[in-house]
Amino acid sequence: MRTRLRRILVAAVALLTATAALPAAAAEGHNRQQHPSHGGLSATIRYTEYGIPHILAKNYTDLGFGTGWAQAADQVCTLADGFVTVRGERSRFFGPDAAPDFSLSSAARNLSSDLYFQGVREARTVEKLLAEPAPRGPSRRAKDLMRGFAAGYNTWLEQNRVTDPACKGAAWVRPVTALDVAARGFALAVLGGQGRGVDGITAAQPPTTTSTAAPDAQDTARAARELLAADTADMGSNAVAFSGTTTANGRGLLLGNPHYPWQGGRRFWQSQQTIPGELNVSGGSLLGSATVSIGHNAKVAWSHTVATGVPLNLHQLTLDPADPTAYLVDGKPEKMTQRTVTVRVKDGAPVTRTQWWTRYGPVVTSFGASLPLPWSSTTAYALNDPNSANLRASDTALGFSKARSTAEVLGSLRRTQGLPWVNTVAADSGGHTLFTQSQVLPRITDELAQRCSTPLGKVTYPSAGLAILDGSRGDCAPGSDPDAVQPGVFGPAKMPTLTDAAYAENSNDSAWLANADRPLTGYERVFGTIGTQRSLRTRGAIEDVSAMAQRGRLTVRDLQAQQFANRVPAGDLAAADAAKACAALPGGTATGSDGRAVDVGEACGVLAAWDRTVNTDSRGALLFDRLWRKIPAAQLWKVPFSAADPVHTPNTLNTASPAFATALADAVSELRAAGIALNSPLGQHQFVVRNGQRIAVSGGTESLGIWNKVEPVWDPAQGGYTEVTTGSSYIQAVGWDGSRCPVARTLLSYSQSSNPNSPHYSDQTRLYSQEKWVTSRFCEKDILTSPGLKVVHVRER
Repeated sequence: MRTRLRRILVAAVALLTATAALPAAAAEGHNRQQHPSHGGLSATIRYTEYGIPHILAKNYTDLGFGTGWAQAADQVCTLADGFVTVRGERSRFFGPDAAPDFSLSSAARNLSSDLYFQGVREARTVEKLLAEPAPRGPSRRAKDLMRGFAAGYNTWLEQNRVTDPACKGAAWVRPVTALDVAARGFALAVLGGQGRGVDGITAAQPPTTTSTAAPDAQDTARAARELLAADTADMGSNAVAFSGTTTANGRGLLLGNPHYPWQGGRRFWQSQQTIPGELNVSGGSLLGSATVSIGHNAKVAWSHTVATGVPLNLHQLTLDPADPTAYLVDGKPEKMTQRTVTVRVKDGAPVTRTQWWTRYGPVVTSFGASLPLPWSSTTAYALNDPNSANLRASDTALGFSKARSTAEVLGSLRRTQGLPWVNTVAADSGGHTLFTQSQVLPRITDELAQRCSTPLGKVTYPSAGLAILDGSRGDCAPGSDPDAVQPGVFGPAKMPTLTDAAYAENSNDSAWLANADRPLTGYERVFGTIGTQRSLRTRGAIEDVSAMAQRGRLTVRDLQAQQFANRVPAGDLAAADAAKACAALPGGTATGSDGRAVDVGEACGVLAAWDRTVNTDSRGALLFDRLWRKIPAAQLWKVPFSAADPVHTPNTLNTASPAFATALADAVSELRAAGIALNSPLGQHQFVVRNGQRIAVSGGTESLGIWNKVEPVWDPAQGGYTEVTTGSSYIQAVGWDGSRCPVARTLLSYSQSSNPNSPHYSDQTRLYSQEKWVTSRFCEKDILTSPGLKVVHVRER
C-alpha cells in the first residue's frame, strides 16, 4: 500500500510539470510558483470539479501548509476576519459598537469580543494548552498542522493579490501565527461556554451600592431553556448511519446533513488531505481548521450533530460581607483575580476594563439580555467551562481521519476526548454503525445537582440542564472520572453510546431516541432529557429512517433521495385539517390580528391541493409556512405528548383555537400585501441572490420538521425569502461497494468561496437548487482523470 501511494505521489508530481492551467485563485503569482526556490514547506494541490482541492503532502506540517494556502485562496476575507477576532482587534479596525458575525462567540459588540479575546491572549491561555503533553494537550501532529496552516495562509497572502471586495486592500488582512490558528480552535471549543457568556464576562463589575437583587428562578429557567434550544434551532444537524443488515450489500451507509451558517466564519470548506501511507481523508472542514471536521476515508464515514449536553455550569458565590470581590469557600475568603485588559479603538481612545476570575472561572453577569445574573453585595456567579482546557479537537479529527472502523472512531473519542458540543454518527464498510454523545461536559451528576444546587439551580437543572452549584462548598465542585483526560469532566464510560443498531439517527434532540427501538437511558440530566417531547424534525427523521431500515436493500441513492425528499412532517400532520377548518369558516372569512375580516376562501383550496413538500415547484408550501409560523406553539395540538408514543405525539391540529383562524387571516393578508399569489411555486419566493441572479432554494424551517432544513430571511418587499442564514451545508452520502474506493456523493450548498469574483462562488449552490450532487473523487485514478483537473505546486519562500 505504501509503495503504491509513493508511486502515485511521483505520478502526481510528474503530472504537475505537464499541467498548463491553474485554478483561478492560484493564477496570480503563477510564474513565481512555476520556479519555486528550494527549501521551505510545500504541497501539491490537485483541483477537480467545483474547485475541490486534493492536497498531497509528505508530512503533517506540509499538509497544514497546503490546507492553509488553499483555504486562503477561497476564503481569505472570512479567515482574516476571524483572525482579527481572536487577536482582540475588531474595535481597532471596525469600531467598538459594530457587531461581529457571531461565528466565534456570542458577543453583541466588537468591544466585548475584544475584551474577552485580548484577555485570553494576555493570560497566555492558549499557549499553556499548547504546552500540555498529549493526550491532555494537542499532539505534535496537531501542532505541526497548525504551524503549517499559518505558513500556508501567509504564503498565499505573499504571493497573491486579494480580489474579494470584502477585504481587498484592507489593513486588517495580515500574516498570522500558529498561535492565531490555535486561538481560533480555542474559540470554537468554548463557543458553548465562555463564548456564550462573553458579554456577561466583560461587563461584570463589583457592585458600588448595597444590593441583594436575585434573578427570578422561573424566568431564569425559561431563559436558559430558550438559550440552549436556540443553538440547535439556528445551527443544528441531521445524521443517520445504516448498518449492513439494512443495506443492499451488507456494508454501512452514512448520510450527514449538518445545518451550519451560510455566511461567516462557521462555514465548511471541502477538501481531500493525503499523506501517502499515513493519511487519506475527504470532507468538510470548519474554516480555519487544518483537519477534516465531517468526512470519510476509504473505510469509515462520520458526521456530527449539535448535542443537547450543557457544556457549562455556574457556581453561585457567597461573597465576603466586607468585600464583594472576595468569596467564601468552606468558610474561608478567597480574593478574585483581576484581569485588566486594554483594547485599541478605531477613532477613539483605548478602552480599559477589568474582568474578575475565580477558582471556578470568570464572574459572569448575564447570558444575553434574557438571562441576567446580577452581581449583588451578597452573591455573584462564576462560569465553569471545561472546554477552556480543551484544545484536543484536532487530534479527535485526526483519529477519525485515520480510523478503519466505527470501533476506531469510538477509540479516538475515548483517547482524545476533544469534541466540545457535538454528537458523532458513523458507519463503516464492515456494516457497523455508531451513535455517541461523546462531548466534553462538566461532571455534573444528578446526585451532585441534588446535593449542591442552590435554590435557583434546583429549578434550572431539571428544566434546562443548567447546573447552578453552591460555590461556598468545596465538595460541590464537579468531580473527576478515572478515565477522563482532564479533571472535572465525564469520562468515556459515561457517554450515551449506541453501537450496531440497524439505524442510528440524531436531529439535535437528546440521545434517548437515536434508535426508537433501542432507546438510550440512564445518562445524567446534563447530557439531555429522557422521555420528553421530541422536535418535529426528530419525529419526521425517525419516521423516515426507520421506514428505510425496514424496507432494506438500501444504497447511496436512497440516501440522496432522503436528503431531497423535502417532506413536511407538519404538513402531513396538519394541512388536511387546516384545509377543512378553512373551508368551514362562515362566509369564507377570518378575522386577522388587526381586527379586519379577510377573505380566505382561496387559501382553503391551496392548502388542500398542496403536495406536503417544500420542493421549489411546490404550490401551497409558502402559504402553509407563513401560516405555521403564526400559530402559537402552545395552541397547536389537541392530542398532547405521550412518552409511550414519542414519535407520533403530539398530534391533531387544534383548529378550534381562535389562534388558527387569526393566523390564517394574517398569512393570507401578508402574502397578498406582498403581491405573492397564494399558490405560487415555493422557488419563486424562496431563493438566494448570487451575482445578481436568483437561485431557488428548496427546504424549510425548523418548526416544519424538514430534514433539508434551511432558515431563510423573510423580506416580502424583495419577493419573499431572499437569503438563507443557516441550513443544509456540507452534505455527504457515503457507502462502499467492496472496491478500494468509497461510493460517495457530496454537496456544499453555499459553494467553496465567499469571493463573488470566484468561479466557485455559487456553482454548488446551483447544484443544490437543482438537487444534484458531486461525485466524490477519492481514489487517485478518479482525481487524475478528472476532466477539470488543475494542478498547482505551492512552496514557502
